[in-house]
Amino acid sequence: MKKIILCAFFLISFLFACSEKSETALDLVNKAEKLIQSDPNKAMEYLNKAIELQPNEAKAYNIRGIVQGQRGKYQQAIEDYNKTIRLQPEYADAYNNRGVVYIGLRKYQLAVDDYNQAINLRPDYTEAYNNRGFAYLKQGKKDLGCRDLQKSCELGNCNLLESAKSKGYCPL
Repeated sequence: MKKIILCAFFLISFLFACSEKSETALDLVNKAEKLIQSDPNKAMEYLNKAIELQPNEAKAYNIRGIVQGQRGKYQQAIEDYNKTIRLQPEYADAYNNRGVVYIGLRKYQLAVDDYNQAINLRPDYTEAYNNRGFAYLKQGKKDLGCRDLQKSCELGNCNLLESAKSKGYCPL
């Protein structure tokens, strides 16, 4: 009887261990996404492993681009966003995020081009309107910038519009 119980215990343990599959690439990406701010090094570790497991996982490259951009590794971030876009051309976040990197590089027209694409893909993309408005203001195109900031406000984000108004960029 002891042997049967022992065998059953090992069998159940084995089956339980097998049922706990190793993490998928998407599991790792989701874990990394939660760590972007608090532990970017661990996030990068998860993302690299996710890409190793699933080289065509667009979200992994997009999130890795965010981490690279925060680290100031703009060229690597752009490469990750380019890869995301090649894998999934309709990924609006990748265009928006690459635009953010272009802003950091002061390549405002490239940023505007990316925000245009993000908005074409997602016409209610508040953040892209906000970012494009900022890029226009940086280019000295106040009318276009204020119009985008107003649209962003209509979609629920008025912070940058209020700031632009207080600084005299946009009419009150």
